[in-house]
Amino acid sequence: MQLKGTYVVRIDDELITYNDLNDIPNEFDNLIQFDPQIPKGPHTDEEHEMLDSLNDILHDLMKRETR
Repeated sequence: MQLKGTYVVRIDDELITYNDLNDIPNEFDNLIQFDPQIPKGPHTDEEHEMLDSLNDILHDLMKRETR
């Protein structure tokens, strides 16, 4: 799933910003910022599915944290 936004992770002492969810590495120290772009409504069925899955996506990212 392509999900644009602002995502910041900490690796060692460096904060790294990603603009696409798919670019985030499988492991990092901490998730600092999770700010997906929410499309303006009215939403399509596909957009509703994406919005409904944001909590799961956040929890999946948090599972990648190593610290």
